[in-house]
Amino acid sequence: MDRIKTKRIYEEASPDDGLRVLVDRLWPRGVKKDRIDQWAKELAPSTELREEFHAHDFDFDEFRARYRVELEGKEDAMRALAAETDGTITLLYGLKDEKHNHAVILAGAMRDLAG
Repeated sequence: MDRIKTKRIYEEASPDDGLRVLVDRLWPRGVKKDRIDQWAKELAPSTELREEFHAHDFDFDEFRARYRVELEGKEDAMRALAAETDGTITLLYGLKDEKHNHAVILAGAMRDLAG
């Protein structure tokens, strides 16, 4: 069973979510703080990378490559997050696209780190 999941912050919370961690750099509009357990904005893409991607300066494959480079310096933060629980961790994001977002990339990086 995969213990790292991704989910839109606007979806209904579920007991299966386990530890709910917001991984956006900016707080999502209309979301109350009781909807999350932690806010790991240090694991979100840099403001520059996020703005360039949303301006369509490059495609998702390029975004993925550049974000993975940013994550190379954040292994300790990813390990610390993974150590918070033995159960499920749900990485929450605000974007509408469920396949092309930074939370999917972060989940993959955390899985790779865990081996």
